[in-house]
Amino acid sequence: MAATPRSDNDAGTPPATDRRHPVDEKLPPLKMLTSGLQHVAAMYAGVVAPPLIVGAAVGLSAAELTFLTGASLFTAGLATFLQTLGVWKIGARLPFVNGVTFAGVAPMLAIVDTTEDKADALPVIFGAIIVAGLLGFVAAPWFSRLVRFFPPVVTGTVITLIGVSLLPVAFGWAQGPNPAADDYGSTTYLALAAATLLIVLLLRRFTRGFVKQIAVLIGLVLGTLLAIPFGAADFTAVAEAPLVGFPTPFHFGAPQFAAAAIISMCVVMVVSMTESTADMLALGEIVDKPADEKTIAAGLRADTLGSALSPLFNGFMCSAFAQNVGLVAMTRIRSRFVVAAGGGLLVLMGLCPVAAALIAVVPRPVLGGAGVVLFGSVAASGIQTLVKAGLDKDNNVLIVAVSLAVGIIPITAPEFYHAFPETAKIILDSGISTGCVAAVLLNLVFNHLGGARSREAADVTSPMEPTATVH
Repeated sequence: MAATPRSDNDAGTPPATDRRHPVDEKLPPLKMLTSGLQHVAAMYAGVVAPPLIVGAAVGLSAAELTFLTGASLFTAGLATFLQTLGVWKIGARLPFVNGVTFAGVAPMLAIVDTTEDKADALPVIFGAIIVAGLLGFVAAPWFSRLVRFFPPVVTGTVITLIGVSLLPVAFGWAQGPNPAADDYGSTTYLALAAATLLIVLLLRRFTRGFVKQIAVLIGLVLGTLLAIPFGAADFTAVAEAPLVGFPTPFHFGAPQFAAAAIISMCVVMVVSMTESTADMLALGEIVDKPADEKTIAAGLRADTLGSALSPLFNGFMCSAFAQNVGLVAMTRIRSRFVVAAGGGLLVLMGLCPVAAALIAVVPRPVLGGAGVVLFGSVAASGIQTLVKAGLDKDNNVLIVAVSLAVGIIPITAPEFYHAFPETAKIILDSGISTGCVAAVLLNLVFNHLGGARSREAADVTSPMEPTATVH
């Protein structure tokens, strides 16, 4: 009898269609927990900074500031659950961390300044965020259709800008916790940042496997231990924090709806959605699961719904955290369940102020040293994408050159847009948003409109002019 050919299943190997993508892989519990903790450590400072800044402007007491910070951690965890695990058509189901967006800080401070009774400031802010979140949720499917305008020349430029825009944050952390302090930028702080960076680099170079993947977490722990003899690690918050706390809904009062505040936060929502789209495209490239229109729509729904629900628990507008994209790029741990575990830790910290305070012990210079690796990895991923973009074509070189120049204006010349209205500055002061818009528009002009495609084909058949080689 003739032998019957064996199928993949007969051979004991599952068909290719049944093989689980690394994004959907569930890691062992210990690895899941420690890797999730890395994500929390990478984004913690970014989550707690906005509530501390806004709360101080409102005039909250220390206890109320702790409450507001815990609420932001709690809502960041819920938004991360929405993004990673997903419900219905909500959630990109990628290793995507969500938290309080820094883009809303300046508009929220403006709302505080224009509110006569400071006690009403937070309810007005929360009301504006709820409306902006709901409008963004409705607009998500239309906004996601912009994905076809993000070829590699655009996505590579935007990813590079994300990394470059984040690096100044790491440099600021490296100099210390308080820019107004006399010791800001001291050799002690810079040495701690450099030591943390060196530890991470040595671990990445000379270790392998699991230790190599959690190099950033180990670097943060060892860097914190190094900081103790220099008095740079403060454990006071741990001793004073309560063990259990819950972000009581509408703790600061029922939301109020003011037209000017709503318009302001709607502008922030557009900026946030633009940056989230860019981050999803970047993350899709990094995890080898490109974000299509459907994925982006689902991700934007998670962002906007998380933002709409956040004020119910006294939280602010939520958006993607680009620094965690860098962590995925560096560790190559692509499982979305790892990030979901990080979301669970954020929820627990929101319910357990002592745990939140323990993470806060990590000194800013130590975070800065690790941030150089994290944020630099994002920029490197953008450069990798640009390699695929066809930079042998003059048009694409021009698109990248101008878009990068526009995007780094807020970094290199922070006062460049000082004469513009505050509403316009919300967008213009975000180099990621302005660079993204510039790249999309230039790509349309040079590669799509007015027969650009046929000219591009002609350029391919014609040799490019020789260029000088720099040695």
